[in-house]
Amino acid sequence: MFLVLRAAVVLVFAISGYYVGLGYGLPVQGSLIGFVFGILAIVVEQVFKRVSLGSIIGGVIGLSIGLLSANLLLLPLRSVVSEGFQIVSFLISALLGYSGLLLGARKGENMSVSTLVRAIRGHGMEENQKLLDTSVIIDGRIADVCETGFLEGVFIVPQFILQELQHIADSPDSLKRARGRRGLDILHRMQKMAQITVKIVEEDFPKIKEVDSKLVALAKALNAKIVTNDFNLNKVAELQGVSVLNINELANAIKPVVMPGETIRVFIIKEGKEYNQGVAYLEDGTMVVVDNGRKLIGKNIDVTVTSVLQTTAGRMIFTKTKEDYEREELRAVK
Repeated sequence: MFLVLRAAVVLVFAISGYYVGLGYGLPVQGSLIGFVFGILAIVVEQVFKRVSLGSIIGGVIGLSIGLLSANLLLLPLRSVVSEGFQIVSFLISALLGYSGLLLGARKGENMSVSTLVRAIRGHGMEENQKLLDTSVIIDGRIADVCETGFLEGVFIVPQFILQELQHIADSPDSLKRARGRRGLDILHRMQKMAQITVKIVEEDFPKIKEVDSKLVALAKALNAKIVTNDFNLNKVAELQGVSVLNINELANAIKPVVMPGETIRVFIIKEGKEYNQGVAYLEDGTMVVVDNGRKLIGKNIDVTVTSVLQTTAGRMIFTKTKEDYEREELRAVK
């Protein structure tokens, strides 16, 4: 289909060239010139297909700035250089124009029409913008944090993130389907909150295949932070100079701090790996290992902290029953 359309375009150019050339008595030459222009039009169309609109806009702006700078530079040189001024003028204009074109095209890669419109209206770089990752939406804790008022401002959900959520929600796997629908429910819940604004944006980067890479590119374009709990995305974004708010890091930072000698109340739910140990968990999921606690499974007891161990999997708190701890303290005094 596209091949037929392109052939039709070339034919139209050739026929137009024939009739233009006929007026000058050169119909054959006119047809050839029209044919060449038709081929050039197809080539230009192919080139523009591979170049993003942002790069074209950036290139035009860069070229304009480069040529303007060249003209300003040539103003004082006009009176100094008399011979060969046209050559000097051409070289400087070509150099600065080409440099501006390349720089503008490179800087405009991440620019979209909506971004440009917002910039013209003065809303291009809203403050306190945060991009939501798929993992943090499905996780759901972001909604609880927003409800407490610790996070506010504009939360942006790109269309490609929303599509990924919808794809997960339509998965034949029941677990994935439940996670996807949970993510969509979390978004609906956040949209109803008065203290924050949730925006769905259309910006996309067709040349970039990875969703995480698209998210980082959009964050750089909007000067926004990424909210995630994905460790790999966290590291990639930080390497590229993008600020990240990691919900897992926040959760670890606000876990209650316990010191050796403190007494806490726990419910022992199972036996530990070592002999006669019992295991309990705090509300934040921190594991509490109780020495000689196996016989107390299914009971709420007071335990005294003996040590705290930080592991890659999280914190572990080692304790003894309050009675055992006090008994050992008395022995140590005697």
